[in-house]
Amino acid sequence: MTESQPVNPSPGAPLELSQDAQIEHFDVLVVGAGLSGICAGYHLQTRCAAKSYAILEARDAIGGTWDLFRYPGIRSDSDMHTMGYSFRPWSGEKAIADGPDILRYIRDTAKEYGIDRRIRFGQRAIRASWNSDEAQWTVDVEAGPEKRPLRYRANFVFMCSGYYDYDAGYLPDWPDLDRFGGRVVHPQKWPEDLDYAGKRVLIIGSGATAVTLVPAMTEKAAHVIMLQRSPSYVAALPAKDAIANRLQRRLPARLAHTIVRWKNVLYGMYIYRQCKRRPEMIKQLLINLVRRELGPDYDVETHFTPRYYPWDQRLCLVPDSDLFDAIRSGKASIETDEIEAFTETGVGLRSGKQLDADIIVTATGLRLKALGGMQLTVDDAPVDPAKALTYKGMMFSDIPNLASAFGYTNASWTLKAELTVKYVYRLLNYMDAQGYAWCAPRRNDPTIVEETALPLTSGYVQRAKHIMPKQGSKRPWKLHQNYFKDVSLLQFGSVNDGTMEFRRTEPRSRAA
Repeated sequence: MTESQPVNPSPGAPLELSQDAQIEHFDVLVVGAGLSGICAGYHLQTRCAAKSYAILEARDAIGGTWDLFRYPGIRSDSDMHTMGYSFRPWSGEKAIADGPDILRYIRDTAKEYGIDRRIRFGQRAIRASWNSDEAQWTVDVEAGPEKRPLRYRANFVFMCSGYYDYDAGYLPDWPDLDRFGGRVVHPQKWPEDLDYAGKRVLIIGSGATAVTLVPAMTEKAAHVIMLQRSPSYVAALPAKDAIANRLQRRLPARLAHTIVRWKNVLYGMYIYRQCKRRPEMIKQLLINLVRRELGPDYDVETHFTPRYYPWDQRLCLVPDSDLFDAIRSGKASIETDEIEAFTETGVGLRSGKQLDADIIVTATGLRLKALGGMQLTVDDAPVDPAKALTYKGMMFSDIPNLASAFGYTNASWTLKAELTVKYVYRLLNYMDAQGYAWCAPRRNDPTIVEETALPLTSGYVQRAKHIMPKQGSKRPWKLHQNYFKDVSLLQFGSVNDGTMEFRRTEPRSRAA
């Protein structure tokens, strides 16, 4: 392998290399050094030890989401026994962990297994071009703040960059927001110098970020109001898993981790299935639990009764009832209404009510981005990810030697991401054993019907339907959102299943 050399890019076209420029080659190029990327690095060097790999990370630090988000109280909304890696058991006391603890876990994992030495920081993959004759990708990269152009070549590209835009979150088109005389912040770009001690804080939003911010900011703020256009389902759970902690004290770490992991997987699958089979019953159960927390006089119908059924959107998890504690204490309150206009001192609502604030936090959601926004071409033909079908939830129709780690919407991200990693190393080892240079899933069944890949009605999903890949109506194009089915399909299912096409390298003229 040789060192990558600076090259001069031509906008919108492949980079033009100088004659003496040298290009670094890897068997596998991983994009992203968050939860999925570190998982990919571990399994590649463990299960495909003969293969060279590198991880490209656009930012200057390991951690992805958990390094990017710095807002008060940030935490997981999944238990760490399933969100952590199977090969490195979570040993923290809290199952619903704080963001800094999760970030430390990811970084410690990368350091322990030497994965951190494989990461190229500050390198954003902007374009990837596949050549079937050579059976390899050419990946163009912008490096550093000066966006210095580099180029890599790889036989296989593994996207571990998540599915949302790291550059900016979603902000509704509020034309008069600039009238507000105080400070406006978005959780995705939380300023380090924000002092909200003794201030009136207005949080706009009703999702997981909003219900996390409310109790965290009440510790310093004079009062916190959560303004929501419509409610979300909110469920309280203990931050500590008593069974897990008891087993960790009495059993070997690996055994305890395996038992707790499966306990939580099965429990999560059971709850999800009940939500789909008995939606009205689960709806009433969740609402009654909130009423028990806040008392019979609280207006639960207005503030905690959504217009949709559970798991049509993600449930908001409240560890140790901290949101309800904040409301009961009087330090926080909820308003359910629509914004009529922003004023110099706050927000005017459709009902005529005025909410005054010193700081407004726009917890209004994410913007999704397919494949990290990287442009793709296959044999000089541009690829539109929105027109591709997802194969087993991790590859795409007619795109060779490229996979993407994409987690569950109804369970921990890492459960599905790690199954995807395991499938990728099985696929690579199979191709080596059979002498294949590349593979691509082919859409040969004309009866396949396209469906939305993300089964949620959340705003951030609906806004991105036109840019995200689709799923198919049956296997292997169907997404199950079911860990048992995916274990069977990805960890033990046949690699050569009749849908995946395998090829050896040969001139295009001979192939024709």
